[in-house]
Amino acid sequence: MPMNRMKQSVNRMNNIADLIGNAKNVAITGHIRPDGDCVGSCMGLYNYLKENFRNIAPDVYLEKPGNEFDFIANTDNIRYEAEAKIYDLFIVLDCSDLDRIEPFKSMYDSARSTLCIDHHISNTRYADVNVVDGDASSTCEVLYRLLDKNLVSKTVAEAIYTGIIHDTGVFKYSSTSVNTMQAAGELMSKGIDFTSIIDNSFYKKTYVQNQILGRVLLESVLFYGGKCIFSSVTKADMDFYHVTGKDLGGIIEQLRLTDGVEVAIFLYELSPSEYKVSLRSKKIVDVSKIAVKYGGGGHIRAAGCTMYGTVHDIINNLGEQIEYQLEKA
Repeated sequence: MPMNRMKQSVNRMNNIADLIGNAKNVAITGHIRPDGDCVGSCMGLYNYLKENFRNIAPDVYLEKPGNEFDFIANTDNIRYEAEAKIYDLFIVLDCSDLDRIEPFKSMYDSARSTLCIDHHISNTRYADVNVVDGDASSTCEVLYRLLDKNLVSKTVAEAIYTGIIHDTGVFKYSSTSVNTMQAAGELMSKGIDFTSIIDNSFYKKTYVQNQILGRVLLESVLFYGGKCIFSSVTKADMDFYHVTGKDLGGIIEQLRLTDGVEVAIFLYELSPSEYKVSLRSKKIVDVSKIAVKYGGGGHIRAAGCTMYGTVHDIINNLGEQIEYQLEKA
């Protein structure tokens, strides 16, 4: 990778064509354990480039997404492993820092230029050019502003709409704005089956997912006078139910909806003494500050990190940070 690159943050919203410039071969990636916004933004951009830039050969690299995203066009073209290929431009979407694009970081490092498109307030502005809007509901919303609306097909609209509904909780989170709703309306005008997208990619659960959700809720624990709630799943539990982290989506939201709760915490075990931690809050606590403290990131009301130790130790450490913010409020 060329040394001493000048990092640039783009405040005004350029067209994607300006940001790509003369690049002929372009790689696209997002964060590990890709969620709806990550998959939607990556595939939305990939399909947009495939359809409208005949002189560009885009490739998309991601961990295998959940089956609920199979309806998005060309997900079968996703490459799951890094390759010894040097790209003119490497684009990272929905990722606040480079540690979260493994195993594709070596390809990013060897690229001739790099671009980041994101909406996380914790974004470190690591690329040569960074288009980051911490006020946007989703990376898909940021991406949509960069596209020529006349060139957005139904296929592209399906992917981008998917990302928006996932990162807004179907338009209920505080990050949802008038701009978000306007973008969603314009995407709906492309003829997408928005009802099926919401039902099948966001709400639909398998029987086993419902079982483990029920177990998590049954074993949840309230603390700090009912202002906080947590629950956890061990690797043994996940093996018993034959589920992975991809199957645990939505659990943290159910915990957050508990009456009287300000902060919800959900942990699942990645390996012995290593846990993926999800944090959600309602109105007071900035969970992004807590996640950043432990090497993670995210948004004011939704964030995550990886932590080490016992569940008891992790909850105690998180609890201290939560208590500090609650006492200041």
